[in-house]
Amino acid sequence: MQSHLSPSTASEPRIQGWCPGALRPMPSGDGLVVRVRPTLGRLTPLQAQGLAGLAQQYASPVLELTSRANLQLRGVCPDSYPALINGLRALGLLDERADVEARRNLLLSPFWTESDSTPAICDALNRALGAPDAPALPGKFGFAIDLGAQPVLREGSADIRLERLGDQVLVYADGATTGACVPEAQAAHIAIELAHWFVASGGVINGRGRMASLIQRHALPAPFTTTPVPEVPAHTATVGNSATGMVIGLEFGQLPADTLHQLAALAPLRITPWRGLVLEGLHTAPELSELITHPGDARLRVMACTGAPGCTQALGPTRALARFLAPLLPAGRTAHVSGCTKGCAHHGATLTLLASEAGYHLIDHGTAQSTPDATSLDAAGIAAYLEQQQLHAPYV
Repeated sequence: MQSHLSPSTASEPRIQGWCPGALRPMPSGDGLVVRVRPTLGRLTPLQAQGLAGLAQQYASPVLELTSRANLQLRGVCPDSYPALINGLRALGLLDERADVEARRNLLLSPFWTESDSTPAICDALNRALGAPDAPALPGKFGFAIDLGAQPVLREGSADIRLERLGDQVLVYADGATTGACVPEAQAAHIAIELAHWFVASGGVINGRGRMASLIQRHALPAPFTTTPVPEVPAHTATVGNSATGMVIGLEFGQLPADTLHQLAALAPLRITPWRGLVLEGLHTAPELSELITHPGDARLRVMACTGAPGCTQALGPTRALARFLAPLLPAGRTAHVSGCTKGCAHHGATLTLLASEAGYHLIDHGTAQSTPDATSLDAAGIAAYLEQQQLHAPYV
C-alpha cells in the first residue's frame, strides 16, 4: 500500500455544463447517453414496458436511474438514435423541442399526492418553461418541488425550491435562509419570477451558473427575504413500505430492462432521486434478485458513477470497487466511488474514493474535489486504511 498525503495529480475532467437529454444526447465511451425525463417522475405500466423494449432494441439492456430522478439509456448507436426517438415520442416521453427539454429540470418528491398540489404546480411550471418568454436558464438549473409534510429533497441538486409551509408554499433560492410564502396557486408564477431574476442579475456566465453562487454576490429581491426557511431533520433515504407504495433500491441505480418489464406488470413506477423506484400502490416487495428491499443492505450506502471504460472522463473503474467496499463500511457510514473529480454520482461530503492514473485517492470526509488523505491505493490498501481508522477512531 502506498499512502502519500499529497493532493491528486489527476488530469482535470472536461466540464460539459449541461446534462444529456433525449433530444440532446451526450456522447460517451460506450455510445450516446439519452436521458428521459418522465412527467411527474412517473412511468405508467405502458410507458415502462415500452421503455424496456426500446432499451433492449436500441441501447444497453441496463438502464440507469439518476440523482435528478430521470432514466438514462446508454450505449445508443447514432444509427439507432432516430428509431429510439420515434419510440420515445410514441410513448409520450419526449418534449416538443430540445430547449424546452433542457429547461424542464423538475425534481419531485416521489411521495407526492394528487391533493398536495404537486401535479398542478408541475404542470404550471412546465407550461411556463416551454413558453416563448421563458427564462434562458443554464442546462443544470433546476427546481425542487417538495410539498410533503417534511421536505425530503434538500440534499438534491436544485436552484429554486418549493416546500410546504402550513397551507401555503415557501419558494426560495437554493442556499438562501429566507424565501417567499405564497398561496399554492401562485407558487409556480413566483418560482418563474425568481428564475427571471437569476438571469437578469447575471447568474448565467458562459452558459452556466447556479443560484447558490449568485446569491453570494447579489441580494435577493425583497419578496424573497420575508419568510425564514425552517430547519428540518435531514431525510434518510431507505427502502420499504411507504404511504405511496413500496420503495425499492437498485445497485448503483442500474435497472435491467428485463426487471423493468417485470415491475411494469405490477404497478406504475415513480423514480426517486436516490436511484430507486416507488411501486405505486404496491405494499409488498416483489421477489426479484436485482432489487434491494432490505433497509440494512450495505449497497444502499455506496454510490458510484459509470466509471471506465463507459465514461471517457473516468480514470478507472468504479462499480467493482464500490461492490467490494460496501460490506466493509461500518453502520451509518456512506461512501462514494468516483471516476473523476466531477463527482457526478454524489456531491456531498462522505468517504470518497477517487480514481486516478496511479490507483485510488481516499478522502476520509469530503467530495471528489477535496484534498486526499491517502493516495494511490488499491482495493487492499483501501481496506487496510479503513481497518486502521476504525481501530483508532470508530466512525459515527
